Amino acid sequence: MRRRVVLVTILVVPLLFELHGESFAQTPDEPTAAPTVLESPDPNLNVDPNLVLQPPQQDEHHPSEWTEQERNNAVFMLSELRGRVRTFPTGAEDRLKLAQGLYRVGDLDAALDECRVALKLQPNNVQALLQLGIVLMAKQDGRAAATALMEAILIDPELTHAHYALGGVQYGLGNVKAAVHSYRRAIELQPNFPDARYRLALLLKLTNRDQEAAQFMEEAAVGGVPQAQFFSGNAYKSGQGVAKNMGRAIFWWTKAVDLGHQPAADALAKLRRQALSTKQTGDQADRRPNDALEGFRAYRTLLWEEFPDYSRSSDLDTLGTTLHKDNRTDYAVATLLQESYALSDVALAELARLYEVGWDQHLAPFDKKMLACIETTAAEGFAPAKKALARIYGIGLGVAPDRAKAKTALKGLPKQEANALMDELSLR
Repeated sequence: MRRRVVLVTILVVPLLFELHGESFAQTPDEPTAAPTVLESPDPNLNVDPNLVLQPPQQDEHHPSEWTEQERNNAVFMLSELRGRVRTFPTGAEDRLKLAQGLYRVGDLDAALDECRVALKLQPNNVQALLQLGIVLMAKQDGRAAATALMEAILIDPELTHAHYALGGVQYGLGNVKAAVHSYRRAIELQPNFPDARYRLALLLKLTNRDQEAAQFMEEAAVGGVPQAQFFSGNAYKSGQGVAKNMGRAIFWWTKAVDLGHQPAADALAKLRRQALSTKQTGDQADRRPNDALEGFRAYRTLLWEEFPDYSRSSDLDTLGTTLHKDNRTDYAVATLLQESYALSDVALAELARLYEVGWDQHLAPFDKKMLACIETTAAEGFAPAKKALARIYGIGLGVAPDRAKAKTALKGLPKQEANALMDELSLR
């Protein structure tokens, strides 16, 4: 039976990619220094094939990131495992569990010792070989890690996790072709493995297979990998491996933002500023703002595809307002937020209204996410958001009344219009 991937007690060291520029990926002419983190606001991909593996920068099992209860539980578990090993010193499985526990708390040297003891007691223990490979990866001993992982694969050719880990090791050793093979094999064994598809996509890009890379990247994006969603957005923006489609680029960047990916948020903020800009260059208007606006319009149209049972009754309808009218409390507010960030006047007006009055028992007034959306888009120059924010601070809706902030929010609007709005607020 094929073994499922286990990612709870074993951490695979990430591939090391340095990101620069604005396109999906780019192979450098000269080697670059080893990067320290995977994510970066810049979407280009520079890779030095001579890089060695680095230890994880943000280990999900690192004690400093645990709550006090989790740390106490880990210490208690280690004590239990130590006691078990004292009672049964020749039990290979107990040694392996102790190795995993030690690795979990970051004691790599002790974990390595326990792996080796487990393998002395049971040389063909495939899980012990796998754990040994993972610990050696964390200790930046790529060649020894590769040996352990390949031994595990010889015993069990269908050990998905070993193939996935070996892909990272082979890349670190500069063998991109072997790394590609390992990731392909991991996907064959476990088709529902978006992380392997993401890693494979990055490597395919390095070998100039843009279309195949874009395909695997988008499959990883569908699987929920935020970096893949970000890179898929970049691919659609620049037309690398896919046809240019700004609406689809915004779609994937927005998905990544929902998962907390800051570079995608930065990309969208930049695009909104371009869309709202009225900058002139010479005798002709800068075309980029128009292209950006069209992209946001295309994105808002794409949103309807996720709700095939609904259709527009007029050009003034947005998906969010339609869902709200239909009392779809599960999606209406989230969709209004998406459309407001995508510069929909209609959605922003409805969002501002819901911020002020709430929605029956479903939503209390003065929701912070709504206020953040209004403040963000107002700061970027979205006129409807500027007016809504001025009203919020001018009246004191969920915030302390502040006429100065209300006036500041209206900066950039025509002076006559701004003065009229301030006069209106003064009458309240």
